[in-house]
Amino acid sequence: MAQAVKARDGSAVRSDYKANDASLASGHAMEIDMEKKPNIKPLAPLRSSDRRKIADQIIRDFDIEVPGNVEEPLDKIHEASPALSLGSLRNSLMPENALSARFSTTAGPDLKQVSGTVYAGTHPGEEQRILWFKIEERLIPTVYTLWRHPQLVPLLYTPEIVLKKLRSGAPLMTPGLARGPPFPSKAIKDSIVAIASLDKPSVPMVVGICEIDVASLQEVKGAKGHAVRGEHWDGDEIWAWSPAGKPGGSAPERIEGWDVDTTDASLRGGVEHLTIEDDDDDDDAEGGVSLNQEPEQHTRLGSRNDFVEGEDARPYEVVGEEDKELSTKDIDDAFWKAFIYGVHHHRNTHKSDPRQGLNFPINQSLVISNFVLPYLPIYSPAQAASLHIKKTSWKNAKKFIKALDKQKLLKSKDRDGGECVVLDIAFDDEIFTSFKPYKLPTKDTPGAESGGGGGGKSIAAGDSPSDDSIGQKLQKINLFRPKEAFSPVFEASSASVKALYLPTEIRPIIASYIESENLISDKNKRLVNLNPILANAVFDGNSSLDREVIAKGSVPRDALIDRMLQACSPFWVILRNNETRETVKAKSGNAPKIQITLETRSGNKTVTKLSGVEVFHINPQPLAEELQKACASSTSVGQLMGSSPKKPVQEIMVQGPQKDAVVKALEKRGVNRHWIEVLDKTKGKKK
Repeated sequence: MAQAVKARDGSAVRSDYKANDASLASGHAMEIDMEKKPNIKPLAPLRSSDRRKIADQIIRDFDIEVPGNVEEPLDKIHEASPALSLGSLRNSLMPENALSARFSTTAGPDLKQVSGTVYAGTHPGEEQRILWFKIEERLIPTVYTLWRHPQLVPLLYTPEIVLKKLRSGAPLMTPGLARGPPFPSKAIKDSIVAIASLDKPSVPMVVGICEIDVASLQEVKGAKGHAVRGEHWDGDEIWAWSPAGKPGGSAPERIEGWDVDTTDASLRGGVEHLTIEDDDDDDDAEGGVSLNQEPEQHTRLGSRNDFVEGEDARPYEVVGEEDKELSTKDIDDAFWKAFIYGVHHHRNTHKSDPRQGLNFPINQSLVISNFVLPYLPIYSPAQAASLHIKKTSWKNAKKFIKALDKQKLLKSKDRDGGECVVLDIAFDDEIFTSFKPYKLPTKDTPGAESGGGGGGKSIAAGDSPSDDSIGQKLQKINLFRPKEAFSPVFEASSASVKALYLPTEIRPIIASYIESENLISDKNKRLVNLNPILANAVFDGNSSLDREVIAKGSVPRDALIDRMLQACSPFWVILRNNETRETVKAKSGNAPKIQITLETRSGNKTVTKLSGVEVFHINPQPLAEELQKACASSTSVGQLMGSSPKKPVQEIMVQGPQKDAVVKALEKRGVNRHWIEVLDKTKGKKK
């Protein structure tokens, strides 16, 4: 039963949280990677005193009103009940059976280690779930908590097609906000908000942090930039956690008390103490977004989807059959058929060999990467994101192989450490001999040669794609675009602030301006006298150092140039072989690095993960094949959790501590060691 928790001024959240300064300076939001499985330590019961303190902190932080003194348990109080006792409210927010545990995961584009605390609990008649998690002393509710407590946080809306992208970790862009303006008055910068689909407007599906003051927006059409960064959503690992290993709980079809911007008097009566700012129930209102737009309106949106970062598709085009969300049964069928296809193809390719060219036993990861992934019917990025072993009913490769064993299609055996190996395959079974191959997509389909399916050729079949990255020459260039305030400085040299420059190209431009304005100090040639243009453009006076420089009226030449470079917007470009700056489009932000991560799995087994090689013109699949041979170990390739389905990033996993072999293989492909970042989780320190 949905129970309304009434707030004094609406869905309020204290905005005492400060985003990481370094991440803000680099232009990246601090995004917790909850889709990547967090490492949750064993749960322990909360002491009653600690539970009460946490519940009271929630009441304070979320500005929840505690009227009256009703002794009736929260579960038995009707939705329209005017008051809750403090004890009942505490039990609703943090149940008496609550448990806590520390967890660690990764955050942001650099996948930095982040730790926090999860709080799990059981509401009557429900499974034990994670109800809250704490990051940097800030408590964030999960969807399970929001489904029971309407109006706990401000609720924002977006179309269903955009919500699907948010579930992959993408931030919500400002144009993706629907049913406003106006927006909830408490949806201010750094506040916690919920996001619901226009199709199910009363059911929050994403929990996030506002990156801008959404409440003050007067227009969303044509706006740019992030509005909300997702911290948690239904479908991630926090949602899926269960002590019994059961799948995540299904969202209700409707929750009374959440979608309060209707004309239904009964709903308004249940939230009479709330101040609702978003009372516009017309989805087509000025500044809103409707799924019922006419086709000709699509063209006005342009070729870029501004609703989700990194997406190029138009947001409201009709979704084809191949782009529809796949059910668990659909994904199971795809994996089952892909395995049959893989064995059929391998059998026909090695007819003359009694063992079909295989050396048994075969590691479970090789079974997936050789006999399943290359034969998955992937025709679109949406399918590439859906067809993942974790989204099957088996959840992992071992259980999938056990299911095949049960059907007498192969023989398997468990090894020490919990790993499963295949001892033999029933190649002559009728299911393989009578199989009729279906059409696979072309190799240039996203995921086709990434090990994620879609026509990639099987390693087992000996048809590895060629690798043209070996021996390539790469050059990484950092470029800078000056800000508009520097226009007078660059105009003095007939240069434009719209162009991109190397640091060595910016220095002589600044030096030329200094000389043309006679700003060199007579007392010390290394000092530059500040004129109004430099003072206003470079030193804003917000820091004590700025105020000191302005008071002195001069600054060392090198310090001035360095300060101006820091104020420029960074760009990067990676040139291959004979490419030049003029022929390759630069990308904004700081240049990425290849990530190598060493982790411990299945007890004491170490695996090496590698991601981010695509921007360095390296195909992950041939690299995985080379590492398989060089390391005499099994390898697999799959989509990196949290990467955009439109532009998926592939992750290579190699069994064993293979950092040196991976670095050597990358250097063969022109990658400088300084472009590689190694994270050794087996030792708990960064190298």
